Amino acid sequence: MSTNKSFSTETSERYSRALFEVSSDANELEKVENDVIKFKLLLDSSQEITNFIKDPTQSKTQQNKVINLFSDNLEFSKNLKNFFLLLIEKRRIFYIKKIFESFLKLCSKKRGEIKASLISSKELTQSELDVISKDLSKAMGSILKFDYKIDKDLIGGLKLQLGSTMIDTSIKNKLKNFEKELLES
Repeated sequence: MSTNKSFSTETSERYSRALFEVSSDANELEKVENDVIKFKLLLDSSQEITNFIKDPTQSKTQQNKVINLFSDNLEFSKNLKNFFLLLIEKRRIFYIKKIFESFLKLCSKKRGEIKASLISSKELTQSELDVISKDLSKAMGSILKFDYKIDKDLIGGLKLQLGSTMIDTSIKNKLKNFEKELLES
């Protein structure tokens, strides 16, 4: 498998590690993580803000004004505000989404969390999700955080993807395997 990374991925990871280390050293990792989540929600909810951030024709002065306004209104930590200003100065602000995704992964990893994808055929209640998470976390020895989706095409059952491991207990998969066995015999 190739380990070549794109320039944007490598740059994003480098900046996210820097933010992570500065936040850890200042004992405000949790505050910065919450601020990052707030800003990501803002980006995800407004195409106008996303377009402004990605627009290379915006002046550094204008970008600084907007970031200062967001930082003050959303009460960002001083380190996060300075981080934004550094990205603007270095003309790397358009990487912000990738940087923040990488930063949140680092925070999750520090807490010992593992990301997993859970797909079910029907909507599961929060208590059912909690039981699944608790049981799998106990078996894995780590805290599992689910990216939960519903797929009506599954007929019944669950699909769980944890890294490169896929556990497929769906009826659709069982029928497909049964069909394969019938065709082979």
